Amino acid sequence: MIFRTPPLRTPERRALEQVERLQVELASRVRIPRRWHGSLRRLSLARAVQGSNSIEGYHARLDDVAAAVQGDEALDADTETLHALEGYRDAMTYVLQLGQDDDVVIEESLLRSLHFIMMRHDLGKNPGRWRPGAIWVRRESDGRTVYEGPPAAEVPGLIGQLVDSLRGDDDPVIVRAAMAHLDLVMIHPFSDGNGRMARCLQTLVLARGKIVVPVFSSIEEYLGANTAAYYEVLAAVGGGRWSPSRDARPWVRFCLTAHYRQARTVLRRVDEAERLWDACTVLAVDRGVPLRAVGVLSDAARGFRIRNATYRTTVRAAEGEEITDQTASRDLKALVDAGLLDPVGEKRARVYLAAEPVRGAWMEIRSRRPPGGGDDPFAADFVALGDS
Repeated sequence: MIFRTPPLRTPERRALEQVERLQVELASRVRIPRRWHGSLRRLSLARAVQGSNSIEGYHARLDDVAAAVQGDEALDADTETLHALEGYRDAMTYVLQLGQDDDVVIEESLLRSLHFIMMRHDLGKNPGRWRPGAIWVRRESDGRTVYEGPPAAEVPGLIGQLVDSLRGDDDPVIVRAAMAHLDLVMIHPFSDGNGRMARCLQTLVLARGKIVVPVFSSIEEYLGANTAAYYEVLAAVGGGRWSPSRDARPWVRFCLTAHYRQARTVLRRVDEAERLWDACTVLAVDRGVPLRAVGVLSDAARGFRIRNATYRTTVRAAEGEEITDQTASRDLKALVDAGLLDPVGEKRARVYLAAEPVRGAWMEIRSRRPPGGGDDPFAADFVALGDS
């Protein structure tokens, strides 16, 4: 058997209603295309890739992850981290593509294919194959075993039960996605990459369920920012070894809270992205630089390091315009001359950072963020959506 989905009680149903209300609002905000939508989607995917990999100890700056997502060269990430980022990027891209089809069936072969895409850079980790033997999760600090997966011989049957459970549609998609995550990470069917696969599967179930725009609904960024709490709830539900009879309710509540907080964050980012794009457009017009640079200025305002290659890629993503290396160089020089970017380094090592007017525009927008609070959908006095 696998973990049983707990029947939703009033607190879970109330939290689910709040999440769905936020997602409807988010859908209305991103349904009509805006020029800044492409940048927001790219950064949302980059944050998901960054968050999921950070849980496994692969840490990289957001601009390096965004570069990897776009297929550009990262500045600081080491080779192992870059392989992890690229593998997860490819798996997530495949998941988001699959989510656009109406006839996607999640089967064992699809899970193995996703694992191969994610882990193919290291054949020693058996990419695309079930683990050949026993597996333990050990705590890094002292090497103590904190979880033992089921015997390897049981993996194919348990995965079969998992995919069978995803063919039903009795439970809300957010709950089904959460339970798929829990089952896969507890089965631990692969030699490595089980956490990343579980998080990717959760996003796949959301995407298949046509839930808003899947890249905006993923909670991988939230899990990366709250890794200790994530591990804590998995440990509490897992009980140290394969024990599917344990109560999964704490996990479902954790995921509902994660979805609620992530949706509020994305809605805030939608507002800020629109205001930042408008502010950078005003700066570009006032300083007489090409309007195709607005997306690049928006990235620089957020702290991204801009290079010739990333300039060209960002222009293509935001404007649909292909420009040459020479055109990008001229634009970057114009932005420096206009006092909007500051050059750092020489020749091939040169990057461009936001100058004071661009940084100031972003700081002014950030200063308008509402105070925290109202972010617990399970609080006894929870009523409204707060600052969403």
